[in-house]
Amino acid sequence: MTAGEAARLYAEWKTTYAITTANVTHTIPPALLDRMEVVQFSGYTLPEKLAIATTYLAPKQKKSHGLREGEMTFTQDGLTFLIDGYTREAGVRNLEREVASVCRKVAHRIVRDRKRQRLTLSPKLVEELLGVPRYKERKVLQADEVGVAAGLAWTQNGGDILLIEASLMPGKGDLILTGQMGDVMQESARAALSFLRSAAERLGQKEDFFASHDVHIHIPEGAIPKDGPSAGITMAVAMASAFTKVPVRHTMAMTGEVTLRGKVLPVGGLKEKVLAARQHDIFQVILPRDNEKDLTEIPANLREGMGFHLVDTLRDVFALALAEDPFRPLPPPPVAAEGTRPEKHS
Repeated sequence: MTAGEAARLYAEWKTTYAITTANVTHTIPPALLDRMEVVQFSGYTLPEKLAIATTYLAPKQKKSHGLREGEMTFTQDGLTFLIDGYTREAGVRNLEREVASVCRKVAHRIVRDRKRQRLTLSPKLVEELLGVPRYKERKVLQADEVGVAAGLAWTQNGGDILLIEASLMPGKGDLILTGQMGDVMQESARAALSFLRSAAERLGQKEDFFASHDVHIHIPEGAIPKDGPSAGITMAVAMASAFTKVPVRHTMAMTGEVTLRGKVLPVGGLKEKVLAARQHDIFQVILPRDNEKDLTEIPANLREGMGFHLVDTLRDVFALALAEDPFRPLPPPPVAAEGTRPEKHS
């Protein structure tokens, strides 16, 4: 390579942009991330996936599998059943794989029977071709339960529901955490427990209650690592329910970070979390008040029929999430004698 060619190649590379994709940014080395411009794309909603599959994925796969026009047609219900029952993702990569699998099975039928046929893919036929759906249950909870709360989480595959379980047992005041919780989530659990211990009197608990009981918090699907601060209020609700024996409303999901003072802080990934709630037939969501501005970024069709409850403190969360408000009113301050200052109640 001559010096002139090297100079020309360098000039061309100076105006070249490298475009890469990633599901999460925390796995990118900080030095590299600092030199990148990050453009966030939120996950697709069900109507968006239906439109993409109908106008692009299905025609592409039918053509690549040698299927003629009209030999295979998805009904709206059949395509919805395929998306809900066989995929859990923010994008459409697995959806395309499932559509391709359907096309291969239809093409195999045509070759096997040596006869061209017209198939209308209803939910029943989709299940016959793909087998038992991988994701069958939409409702995560069927009734109000003590010590179980539904939290909303953001994952690299989009939004998801986290069922957080809390249980009490005689012990020495230890906090047991299981379910592959990351460091941030463990810190949120400890902060939530510290707030509840500081409010023991308001919760109707004796002073030695926490010293004589262990608290166990578990998040099912223990093989999957979990982290982040947004499960803070969910863990606080599950523990408060276990302490007071007041059940948690199964129609309510929640997300928010918690502080030692019981304040609720904003979180991210709101669109994906709301989508996850809808997919599991939960239409009431508790959100930090500081996330109110983010509601405008959620599409109108996704907000339709949803109830958003904005909160500032854990007291607000408990009043909404629990079947009964567990907080007892503070006793009235004593009347001060003349010339003295009244006692303060925390």
